[in-house]
Amino acid sequence: MATPDNFCFHDIKPPPDGVLFGLSTERIQLANQGISRMIQRIQGHIQPKVYPGRKSRLVTKEGRCNIEFGNREPGNRLAYLVDMWTTFVEIRWRFVLLLFVASFMGSWFIFSLLWYWIARSNGDISTSHRINRTTCIANVNSLTTAFLYSLETQTTIGYGGRAPTGECAGTVALIILQSMVGVFINSFMCGIILAKMSLPKRRAKTVSFSDTAVICLKNGKLCLQIRVANLRKTLLIGTQIYGKLLKTTTTMDGETLVLDQLDIHFTADAGKDNLFFVCPLTLYHVIDGASPFYELSADTLPHQDFELVVFLDGTAESTSSICQVRTSYIPPEIQWGHSFLPIISRTKTGKYCVDFYNFSKSVRVATPHCAQCFEEKAEAKHQVHNLHKLDNEKNQQKMGIHNMAFQVTDIHEVADVAKM
Repeated sequence: MATPDNFCFHDIKPPPDGVLFGLSTERIQLANQGISRMIQRIQGHIQPKVYPGRKSRLVTKEGRCNIEFGNREPGNRLAYLVDMWTTFVEIRWRFVLLLFVASFMGSWFIFSLLWYWIARSNGDISTSHRINRTTCIANVNSLTTAFLYSLETQTTIGYGGRAPTGECAGTVALIILQSMVGVFINSFMCGIILAKMSLPKRRAKTVSFSDTAVICLKNGKLCLQIRVANLRKTLLIGTQIYGKLLKTTTTMDGETLVLDQLDIHFTADAGKDNLFFVCPLTLYHVIDGASPFYELSADTLPHQDFELVVFLDGTAESTSSICQVRTSYIPPEIQWGHSFLPIISRTKTGKYCVDFYNFSKSVRVATPHCAQCFEEKAEAKHQVHNLHKLDNEKNQQKMGIHNMAFQVTDIHEVADVAKM
């Protein structure tokens, strides 16, 4: 690049201290701090939230089990091949499609090699041997034509250009073998695809649990509540809902039990079993002296390390297949002192409408600080009520009143004015 004659690189003077590209050092530091904060915020939105004290959960919100088997013996891995049907049904769709393509393409290519070998052994490939000679397969003179003939034979297309002449016995046996292999592959792949499409867990995708659980008062009792909805109009017959509390416990012998399981009983206003699951239901677990949550409080709940796994079992009405839906809740997903918003309303036309916008939303309500203090206050009120009742009964007995329905009337004696 040309430079003016009166310009020299030695004439360039360095910027004064604290100034770079016309900006002061303080402004550059402020800009860097702003950029670093912006990057931290973006990373906070991109990276999943990690709760302190618990790095992962056993059951994800979608119901998948987060478990890995390690140090297995080599013989145990062969069990997947022994139960080949279940293995193929449970693998992902991408591998099923890969198996579908590979099985057909592989069988066509393998049999094309056999057809090519028969044609080559009979001299159908060589032009010099083809003159005045009966061929085993008409118009099969290369590996490409042999592959086309294999495809036409297994798929029963039969364009008419290539066909066995019947002069070679090997061609008849190979046609029978390829036809049987083709029927087996068709049946096997169709069965796998139909089985995967009709898996009960696909029906489970249309059953949704609330994102959070709440703890509030219900019918005068402190309860843990969750909400579940059936997104289809077809029912789940024989619905049962139960829970398992997973936590690390230590026995009296000093043994540490990882993922110790405790039963959590859920019920609804309509009962516990055989629920009429046509609209969203609110399930609740009473926190009493027999509940594992009895010792929790609003302050200690966020610092706990447990996982509440909720199960829903039912039979699909349309397919009669038994399905199970699972989800889990960890302490940060349980809101103490909240209650779910109502979501069912009735339209002017008489239909019932479910608003799923408020399905997992809740509002803060007045709730006792802990279950123990709530029961102590309730018990104290009950004792005071009994004492007042006993005092009233004693006072009534002193007055000679034994029948509470009897009305006491004071009768004053009247002097008899009649004289004999």
